[in-house]
Amino acid sequence: MLINEQIKAKEVLVIGPKGEQLGLKSIEDALTLANVAGFDLVLMNQGSDKPVCKLMDYNKYKYERNKKQKEASKRQRENNTELKEFRLSVNIDIHDFNTRVKQVTKYLEKGHRIKVNIRFRGREMAHTELGKDVLLRFYEAVKDYGVMEKEPTMEMRNMFMFISPIKKEGK
Repeated sequence: MLINEQIKAKEVLVIGPKGEQLGLKSIEDALTLANVAGFDLVLMNQGSDKPVCKLMDYNKYKYERNKKQKEASKRQRENNTELKEFRLSVNIDIHDFNTRVKQVTKYLEKGHRIKVNIRFRGREMAHTELGKDVLLRFYEAVKDYGVMEKEPTMEMRNMFMFISPIKKEGK
């Protein structure tokens, strides 16, 4: 945005700090008026034949605009959740299992969706019920933080389920 001496128009339509119309003035008169009032002359619309300028505190305006942009991007980040994928195995050790549970609970608290996956290799295909037991046990460990979106389902050599975060009351 152009301010004060950066404005090159000869005549401008001036709007006061409270939104009142001050009329059509020459650029010199408008700059004098802004200096006397202790404001900046800011060019709001330059597309028309008579550019529109407003008397305002430009630094305060920039600060509030940046504050609104940061708040909007923060809201957008909150709404932008990702799908995180975790792979387990049929014969997972208890320590590895607990480590994955801790990681998943952190992501669920942040609001991300989780896909838990088990890949069956070789003779493990004969005992897919063991994989389903592991997935259900995994869900039991994280059910305080998330809800099972989809029951464990088999697709070729993989069994997977989806867990979504529990919606908080405050949001």
